[in-house]
Amino acid sequence: MHATALLNAERFFDVYAPRIGPGRVVDIGAQDVNGSLRSVCPPTLRYTGVDFVAGKGVDVVLDDPYRLPFPDATFDVALSSSCFEHSEFFWLLFLEIMRVLKPAGLFYLNVPANGPYHRYPVDCWRFYPDSAEALVRWGRRNGVGSALLESFTTDQYRYVWNDFVAVIVRDADCAGRYPDRIVRGIAGYSNAHVHPADGAGEPLQMQQFPQDQRYLGWRWHKKLSLWRDRWRGCR
Repeated sequence: MHATALLNAERFFDVYAPRIGPGRVVDIGAQDVNGSLRSVCPPTLRYTGVDFVAGKGVDVVLDDPYRLPFPDATFDVALSSSCFEHSEFFWLLFLEIMRVLKPAGLFYLNVPANGPYHRYPVDCWRFYPDSAEALVRWGRRNGVGSALLESFTTDQYRYVWNDFVAVIVRDADCAGRYPDRIVRGIAGYSNAHVHPADGAGEPLQMQQFPQDQRYLGWRWHKKLSLWRDRWRGCR
């Protein structure tokens, strides 16, 4: 668990938890590796950590990573942070998460948009903000009427990770219950998609190039400027 993963989860709870009230949370991929979302979960929400391996922070060990051992509509919130990149068939897991959420339930997803290759036990995917729209459309093809509230890429902390973050409501008819957005209160993000009721068309703070490429481009521009200045000084 890296620093921005915890920070983004804390931002999620700050914005959305007041609209939820007392309830239940399930964290998919909950093993405590350098931190756990349990530490930022509000006391009003009862936390259950699940993973496909036993370990610190794991309350329920899954026999099948694509089957959650809970009845339909059990949870008010489902969390998954730094997990979907390791799920070979994350689209199957997404449907299971939708199944165990209540109609007004929220799914908070955090996945690397870039970063080092890290196998636990495999490392398969990186996500951009359009990924959340694709998951919602995949759900609709399978009878799940969810809606995207927001998705975006957060800026790096100390040049390590850019995080993809998404918030999805289980039933689109319940979207109006959550009028607030994380991106309305932060500056360090790019390419944000928000719910149509927010009135946005194109992604907010659109950036064509990932932050790594922008940073490298800036460094090369600086080097070229130095070389140009030195060349001019030798004439």
